Amino acid sequence: MRVAFLGSAEFACPAFDALAGLTGVEIVGIVTQPDRPRGRCLERRPCDLKAHVGKRGIPVWTPERLSDPAALEPLRAATPDLMVVVAYGQILSLDALAIPRLGCVNLHASLLPRYRGAAPIQRAVEAGEEVTGVTTMFMNERMDAGDIIFQEPVAIGPDETAGELHDRLARIGAGLLARTVLAIAAGAAPRAPQNETQATFARKLRKEEGAMDWTLPARALRNRVRAFNPWPMCRCEAPVGSGRRLRVLRAEVVAGAGAPGEVLDADAGGPVVACGGDALRLAEVQPESGRPMPGGAYLLGRPLRPGDRLG
Repeated sequence: MRVAFLGSAEFACPAFDALAGLTGVEIVGIVTQPDRPRGRCLERRPCDLKAHVGKRGIPVWTPERLSDPAALEPLRAATPDLMVVVAYGQILSLDALAIPRLGCVNLHASLLPRYRGAAPIQRAVEAGEEVTGVTTMFMNERMDAGDIIFQEPVAIGPDETAGELHDRLARIGAGLLARTVLAIAAGAAPRAPQNETQATFARKLRKEEGAMDWTLPARALRNRVRAFNPWPMCRCEAPVGSGRRLRVLRAEVVAGAGAPGEVLDADAGGPVVACGGDALRLAEVQPESGRPMPGGAYLLGRPLRPGDRLG
């Protein structure tokens, strides 16, 4: 089977490796995002997949917009039997979807039809879900709405961050994608329409969502701490003399009451801060321009006391 692989983000790397290792599958081309300015120096660098693939002798195409007719010509010339899309970052046009004779397959990091969209992992953690999963589907013109091929449920750990869950789902999804491609090659891939009445959407993350809203219940805020790690990271403003901006990497729900943002306790376990319901113990934090550290270690060199307020 001749396969064209479309992907960009780190999530796509294990999936690419899984397909590249399949007997009887030839990856005839890779479509990914163009090099873009990255880092503090804004140096142009390749996306995660392009850097991962390196020099393997496989053609790599980096169109700015795959919707442009000229961008589709290399794909057509490669005559793929199947196109596989994993965390690519662009919507495919009907012209693109029509290129491979066996269709286009997508790997998505949720149990569709729940959490369609850009941030399924983070939104599932933010919502306090205990189970998520990965889905392979035949693509159509609508976002994440195609017929389901295979699904695999995955339990979310009670303390698991979105970054940790991302890495697990990438590995599990790679195996599910390999199984999917082999089933399509054998003419044995099932397909089940999605139940539109159960569809939910996972909107894209915004940097400003990381601001700690102490008026929220502690459990909801703790889920945000987990969901927004490693990006955009939850953060708050500490009093003058305490290091100012403070990232919150891990937090625990504890009993407590006070004005939202009020420091209730400051012991070796880390600061305890009042929320809209109960309180949060800041178990791991990162001061501005500093390294991650336990909450108790943060207090050793910074005058944060009961009664102080975090912004």
